[in-house]
Amino acid sequence: MAEEKEAEKKSEASAATEEEKVIRRRKEERWGVANIYSSKNDTIITITDISGAETVAVGSGGMIVKADREEGSPYAAMQAAFKAASKARERGITAVHIKIRAPGGHGNKTPGPGAQAVVRALARSGLRIGRIEDVTPIPTDTTKRPGGRRGRRV
Repeated sequence: MAEEKEAEKKSEASAATEEEKVIRRRKEERWGVANIYSSKNDTIITITDISGAETVAVGSGGMIVKADREEGSPYAAMQAAFKAASKARERGITAVHIKIRAPGGHGNKTPGPGAQAVVRALARSGLRIGRIEDVTPIPTDTTKRPGGRRGRRV
């Protein structure tokens, strides 16, 4: 009987310490914003503070691979994300909100192949992920497309 009471006290104490750990972790978190621009040809990751005023870390596909055709690949995007995330962690960012942007306007409105790889890499690198948001500019009435009246002649 005495052993059961001691076991209950231990479980209550461990539950209390778990709550304290969660509260402490939330207080220690420093949030940032990961702005991901992903087109067919390149992927650029910029991690800023929560206001977006100060850039903490930058990475892009072009910084990783040598060939131009590989800049937009998921591999280059993933490596760039790992590099940017490690820099951000060094500077104290522990959690990020993600904003994904495609070229938009009269360009392509779907993000390139590197966008999904970046999100997965940021999650794997130990950064806590808050919101994931699409911030692609979509025109209500667009600017004139390039190509002229008769269109692009191929």
